[in-house]
Amino acid sequence: MIEAINIKNKLEFIDELWTPKVIAELNGQQVKLAKIKGEFVWHDHKNEDELFYVLKGKLVMEFRNRKVEVNEGELIVVPKGEEHRPFAKEEVWILLFEPKTTKHTGEVKSDFTVDIPEKI
Repeated sequence: MIEAINIKNKLEFIDELWTPKVIAELNGQQVKLAKIKGEFVWHDHKNEDELFYVLKGKLVMEFRNRKVEVNEGELIVVPKGEEHRPFAKEEVWILLFEPKTTKHTGEVKSDFTVDIPEKI
């Protein structure tokens, strides 16, 4: 059934930090929501670009040679192969758009790694 997806309502189902949930799929891509706070692990995705759209708060995307602040209502695309680490001083709500094949932490295994994201 085709229906509208209410992002605010979907965010109510997310209690854990750094655990993206799939809310839609199209053309081999997944649209995910996540709540984040603190620092993530350094990682990259050899074959996939990632789009991070900030719904609430301020995300800092760290790269080995610089940092980019991404404010509410802004997005950043991390190109494939670019090592990065998301960071958020306060809780941030993000929408992710990435190929379904994208591994959550790339080839890095950590306590943050989610092998199969839950669909909500």
